[in-house]
Amino acid sequence: MASQGTNVAENLFDELKRRKVFKVGAAYLVVAWLAVQGASIGFPAFEAPPWALRIFILVALLGFPVVLVMAWVFEHTPEGVRLDPVQRGTKWVVAVSVLLVGLAMAWFYYGQASVHRGEKVVPAAEPSRPKAAPTIEVDPKSIAVLAFSDLSPKRDQDYFSDGVSEEILNALVRVQDLKVAGRTSSFYYKGRNVDLRTIGKALGVAHVLEGSVRTQGDKVRITAQLIRATDGIHLWSKSFDGELTDVFKLQDQVARAIVDELKPMLEGGQKTQLVEEATDNPEAYRLYLRASDLINKRDYGRRQEVIAWLEEALRLDPKFTRAQSQLALTHMILNRADPNYAREAERHARAAMAADPKLAQPVYVLGMVERYARRQAAARPWFDRAVQLEPRDASVHMYLAQWLTMNGYTRQGIAEFDRAIAIDPMLPNAVNWRAYQYLYAGDIDSAQAMFERTDALGLSLAKSGLGEVALARGDMVAARRWFVAAAKVNPAPCGDKPLDFEQVYAGMFGADAAAQARTRKLLEACLAADARQVPAHVVASFLRLGDDERALALVAGDPTTNDAGLGFRLFGPQGKRARSLPGFLVVAERVGWIDAWEKYGPPDLCTRTGPRAYACQ
Repeated sequence: MASQGTNVAENLFDELKRRKVFKVGAAYLVVAWLAVQGASIGFPAFEAPPWALRIFILVALLGFPVVLVMAWVFEHTPEGVRLDPVQRGTKWVVAVSVLLVGLAMAWFYYGQASVHRGEKVVPAAEPSRPKAAPTIEVDPKSIAVLAFSDLSPKRDQDYFSDGVSEEILNALVRVQDLKVAGRTSSFYYKGRNVDLRTIGKALGVAHVLEGSVRTQGDKVRITAQLIRATDGIHLWSKSFDGELTDVFKLQDQVARAIVDELKPMLEGGQKTQLVEEATDNPEAYRLYLRASDLINKRDYGRRQEVIAWLEEALRLDPKFTRAQSQLALTHMILNRADPNYAREAERHARAAMAADPKLAQPVYVLGMVERYARRQAAARPWFDRAVQLEPRDASVHMYLAQWLTMNGYTRQGIAEFDRAIAIDPMLPNAVNWRAYQYLYAGDIDSAQAMFERTDALGLSLAKSGLGEVALARGDMVAARRWFVAAAKVNPAPCGDKPLDFEQVYAGMFGADAAAQARTRKLLEACLAADARQVPAHVVASFLRLGDDERALALVAGDPTTNDAGLGFRLFGPQGKRARSLPGFLVVAERVGWIDAWEKYGPPDLCTRTGPRAYACQ
């Protein structure tokens, strides 16, 4: 019987060779492989959906057994190709072919996440992350505007090239049917040798705009390239030439070319103009861009230069509303060492808002003025209004989120931070605040990942966050190292001298009672040396030492240097004991929280027990 089986197999093998089944099969595989390679390049180039390539591969796979059957059934003779189905083994070959086709169909419909079943592919979880997000389909009408390069003769117009690209970005953000990556995230890649496809994937956009600006005398040339992020193909490259007085028209032409390519829906005045002419004075615009560059970098040491540039811009063009708005923000953020900072910020913000009610920036500046003055109930409507004016601006969501979090509305605050980060994933302050909420929720891995991101972006506050992560992991040595590093990058004031944080932290983490007592003396000496304002970092240090009564007493006085930062700490795990003390409600009354709670409802951790009376846990 074995010999008979061997003879059948040998006869079948000889018959397959005689009918050239092996040669036909090998030739088909070579041709099919080449066709699939070509399709994998050509399909994305024509923006074919992902399932089209899968169907093409499936058809090529199904064709293989069909070709084998045809090679067996049809015989090439001197008389031509003739059908000879009555050969030994024909039924066996057909059965195998049907089996292969069935397996292929089963793989297509059940062995993968089929588009026919509406499923999305979910990547495997990374070991360093607690959760894995599903793959997000990139919107074809999405773009990141990278910071343009400075090609001026002296390479000293970097602020101008940044301003041009930011102007284009801001114009595109207002197109409702277009998704635009946030400024911080897009500008992060300036000067970095990163493949554009990598940038597109990181920012979740289908297109990337890069370019350069060359200014020489009164002439300006803007060169821009629109690139498809999926494959790096240049869709167009154009140059726009003109005078400095034409800079807004040139920016509008660049934005218009992008809109013509991506074809989003335009509304109202966008059909005729995308970039508004902010000023007709080129020198005023230069000064505005130079000042904006330092504001974006939070360059506190040059605040007087920023103020002088913006004031000169307004002298050259009193109707330059955006310069007025930027001056308000400068006083509110950079110039807080000046006792009149809030008054100046409010004056310029109200002037800008009166000139252009559509601007969101002066609106949230007024919210910040109220917040810093501890008028929390009066601050909230300004932040809400700013979000209504610019719902696609990451900063307005961040400022609203900060107000919510520092007033105890943690869940709502997290939602707003997430909205800000969805628009601009690398907005440092938003990411940093969100990282603390991950840490307070016990998600240490996610908190560490976000603090590391902000540290890479150059945010000095991130080092303190990494110190908090080390504390949560029980690593006192690493915690001291991170906190000391943060103090070196951003020295904390203590009268005319910076606080000696190395000594402070030496007696704070894992130290004995004597070392802790020395730290308390250092903190009290710091308070005595600075009579102007209570340093928030001193209050935070008392909270870490467990001196909750002393911390609350300090916050119940005049506004500290950072009420917002202390607010989210007091509503976090670190403030749990403090929330149970009578002094906590004194603080809540003093800083304006109770006014906000009476108007907007109790915060997450408190229950209203009567008029202006709350019990917090």
